[in-house]
Amino acid sequence: MQIAPQTIDTHRYSRCIEVSRRVRWDIDRDVIRNRTLDVSRNFLPDGLCRPERLPALDHEERRFFSQVQGRTYANMFGLVERFIAPKVMEISREHWLGDQTAFEALVRFTDEELKHQELFRRIERMMAEAMPAGYAFLPQPNDVARAVLGKSTWAVLALICHIELFVLAHYRSSIEGAGELCPLWKDVFLYHAREESQHAILDELEWMRENARLGAAERDQGVSDLIELVAAVDGILRIQAEADAAYFLAHCGATASAAGGAAVREAFLSAYRWQYIGSGVQEPRFREILGAMITPAQAERIGAALAPICG
Repeated sequence: MQIAPQTIDTHRYSRCIEVSRRVRWDIDRDVIRNRTLDVSRNFLPDGLCRPERLPALDHEERRFFSQVQGRTYANMFGLVERFIAPKVMEISREHWLGDQTAFEALVRFTDEELKHQELFRRIERMMAEAMPAGYAFLPQPNDVARAVLGKSTWAVLALICHIELFVLAHYRSSIEGAGELCPLWKDVFLYHAREESQHAILDELEWMRENARLGAAERDQGVSDLIELVAAVDGILRIQAEADAAYFLAHCGATASAAGGAAVREAFLSAYRWQYIGSGVQEPRFREILGAMITPAQAERIGAALAPICG
């Protein structure tokens, strides 16, 4: 379906292209710069990994707690970008014979997401060399992408917008000002956020365009699909939290072990639920966009689905 030209905010797409050109970076030249990961430093800041849930941890255990979560944090973004890139390519077809500025903005978006995937693959290899053996990232990216892309476009764009917005919120609220982090790991998310800033705007534009074309029944199905996607994300977090807790306990001392496996697993799961679901749901811009699209009854359905996850 071709969208009428007057529905395209060409200026906002053009602005995204302008900023994309200005901030564009190279993995080796700008991010890695012949550096290695400093495992004497934290990876994920306390505001995201929430070590206060395990107050008995000593300094080294808290650092390793942040490193395990930081490794999964990087892998999770590599995972979600596996379905973001093809979805953006899919929706770009609506601009093929229409607004070429919008088309270029989405092509650049896709190219940057592919670069981000390669960056996170590189960082995972570096973390594998620097950290103890035994870590496993269990979700299979292609399987997850197939499942996500099987849902309605409205729901997938809602999930993508949610992700892009919490990426920016995490960087600005927790990562940017954290002085104790490994410099290379921190730079990965600095450069990632610079390009995600444009992606979040494009997500919003395309989600709103998709929403405008839907009837009430189609939108209600989109809400159902979004609820299913959130449940699927939570299932992934449960599996990875179990794996990361086991890895953490296998390489930590008596203090961590004394906290008990259940407490450690709960600490990982709680942190992951906050990082990948709760922080995005609470992000004001996401709430504003979603709230303008759905009915009070649909909002209630979403809230009921989130309650067991977000508390």
